Amino acid sequence: MAKRKVIVTCAVTGNAPFNPQHPAFPVTPAQIAAAAAEAARAGASIAHFHVRDPRTGAGSRDRGLFREVVSRVREAGTDIVINLTGGMGATFYPDPDDEGRALPHSDVAGVAERVAHLEDNLPEIASLDVTTGNQVEGAQEFVYLNTTRTLRAMARRFQELGVKPELEAFQAGDVLFANQLIKEGLVDGPPMFQFVLGVKWGAPADPETVIYMKNLIEAADACWTAMGIARDEFPIAAQSILLGGHVRVGLEDNLYLERGVFATNGQLVERAVRIIQDLGCEPATPQEAREMLKLKTPGVAAPGFGKAAAGGRG
Repeated sequence: MAKRKVIVTCAVTGNAPFNPQHPAFPVTPAQIAAAAAEAARAGASIAHFHVRDPRTGAGSRDRGLFREVVSRVREAGTDIVINLTGGMGATFYPDPDDEGRALPHSDVAGVAERVAHLEDNLPEIASLDVTTGNQVEGAQEFVYLNTTRTLRAMARRFQELGVKPELEAFQAGDVLFANQLIKEGLVDGPPMFQFVLGVKWGAPADPETVIYMKNLIEAADACWTAMGIARDEFPIAAQSILLGGHVRVGLEDNLYLERGVFATNGQLVERAVRIIQDLGCEPATPQEAREMLKLKTPGVAAPGFGKAAAGGRG
């Protein structure tokens, strides 16, 4: 009997602040593309991409940087499914003295701006964070703001572009709204869910939560992944596999192999692959992942990747 295939996503860099003591955290487009290649060699099926300002290391939504990363991955011939973030442009920092007013470092953009880098690059997948809620990054607290109106419009545009939405759920109600998007015909099958667990003020990273959120999915053909943050990365990966789901690891979510030992993306993927095999399954190749998710043909490399598009920097 054939072993079940498990899709491994590697989130290679993320957007949040990271420990500057990490010796090889990918920041520049060349480093991010090389990290994706390392993850692919280790057994990853999908690479999930953010971009960072090469000078400061801060998260960015510069369209030119996205074009450079995607072009580098494609031109290198790295066989990995490209998954771009669609989550930028949704951070609202309310003024403590007047919470109806946004502080200057807020970044809330319209739908056209939030999907522009997808139009440039035509990835096979992009994340669609079907959530609004309080979040914390270091000492900063903000509202991650995605209205149902915005999410419907983004899902519609993803569909027009042939980009599979990765429906990111941070709490139970997010799964219910994702079910509604599917009912409304805004998500083509099979739908792809991801449970983001362990984020402060979001759903906890524990087996009960995985089971509960899995059981809320209504689509019988759905593919789903449960992922944990930091030290919960591998326990939740194992729980996801045991319950029939897939796996996500990477430096966006966790910097360490063990306490005090920094990891690379490839090392995190290698450990995930070992867990998959130890639990009687096999990691899916990129082509097998494409077939399982019924992905569209990937887009062509965008020319002129060294030039930032107008309005691209958030």
